[in-house]
Amino acid sequence: MSRTIAVVGSGPGGMYAVQGLLDKTPDCRVDVIERLPSPFGLIRGGVAPDHQKTKRVSKAYERTLSDERARYLGNVEVGRDISVPDLLGMYDAVVLAYGAPHDNRLGVSGEDLPNVYGSNAFVGWYNGHPDFKDLAPDLEIDSAVIIGVGNVALDVARVLVKTKKEMSVTDLVPYAANATEASPVKDVYMLGRRGPVEAAFTNVELREMGELENADPVIDPDHLPGNIVADYMSDRDLRLREKNVETMRSFLDMSHAEKDKRVHFGFFLSPVEILGKNRVEGVRCERTTVDANGKVKGTGEMVDIPAQLVVTCIGSRAFPIDNLPFNDDWGTIENDDGRVSDRLYAVGWLKRGASGTIGTNKNDSLEVVDKLIAELDGAERDGCSAIDKHLSDRSVRVVTFDEWQIIDCLEIEAAPEGAPRKKFITAEEMISALEATQANG
Repeated sequence: MSRTIAVVGSGPGGMYAVQGLLDKTPDCRVDVIERLPSPFGLIRGGVAPDHQKTKRVSKAYERTLSDERARYLGNVEVGRDISVPDLLGMYDAVVLAYGAPHDNRLGVSGEDLPNVYGSNAFVGWYNGHPDFKDLAPDLEIDSAVIIGVGNVALDVARVLVKTKKEMSVTDLVPYAANATEASPVKDVYMLGRRGPVEAAFTNVELREMGELENADPVIDPDHLPGNIVADYMSDRDLRLREKNVETMRSFLDMSHAEKDKRVHFGFFLSPVEILGKNRVEGVRCERTTVDANGKVKGTGEMVDIPAQLVVTCIGSRAFPIDNLPFNDDWGTIENDDGRVSDRLYAVGWLKRGASGTIGTNKNDSLEVVDKLIAELDGAERDGCSAIDKHLSDRSVRVVTFDEWQIIDCLEIEAAPEGAPRKKFITAEEMISALEATQANG
């Protein structure tokens, strides 16, 4: 009996689920349903434009979608063009993998001032995500504050301070390239409530901050411990953090006279208010300490950091669709190890929250796939033919994987010299270019 399964979302969590299903159930057919014409979620819209090697994981996802048992249905939005109950009526099982695209709130006064953004919005803007194309942050600034000390914070800092030459070999979209190149920003502050030992950077990304063409990392030497004692960390985590502290210590030897810009690592600072009247003017922070258990304690001492741009990199959350059970505290869909309800499953950030790296999703998705396969019932459902009729009846312009590959080639062909591609921004642009190419044979 051939099984038909729908996977909603084509980011890493969804694509690892698709590959697991194809590997473990050879007679199945999998439809991948994606809201945008372009597949692969955060690989396209979230990974930093200067991290092209990281984006190469999409080659594996392309091989998955090239399998004759898999179909890509791009430009189809669940909740608009089709509902989850509709899908459950058509398929033997449904896997939800639509991620966590909404920024967490900081929860302080001034958060809604102009030129204060969450990282999903700001990163989506410079990566050309259609949802954020009109964000238009004002980068005519002297200083910026990034709240958070993880890899996304490093990504944002690099984009703000890298030179035109450094970014010329990336897929930074033109409107963002023009804005960052023209920006007079001199100082970028990354703020963390805890210290350098607790910072969530990976060492590879941290080292990049010491290799910038026109910006130096700046760190207070008093914040770097001589001996690291952190009983609340695993041995593995402790080794990784020791490596980070060693890298940060190497930053102390750098001269700050030759380069025009600085990226300040501001540890032991907890934002309590975003300052300003008509737009952001700064961030007020309380100095903190970290106790032996890794808990943050405020000291009562306040410090104001000037900033005309604030980007919060403090995680993201999913959103509910079609009245599915949702944990508002965690920002995830309610699930039991991936099982949402009968024949309905969740993977990736939608299941567990926004955590981990791209690779973290693989084992997570495969565990859910094993559960799904074990629970498949004996009923036969129409699957692929049913959704085709449903979408056709509603005149939905579905983008197939073959058609996405045409769009992909058009982007690559349009790339400026040295760059990997020039992205189309909106679905309308993609489909218009696609259909013009098809019309011309």
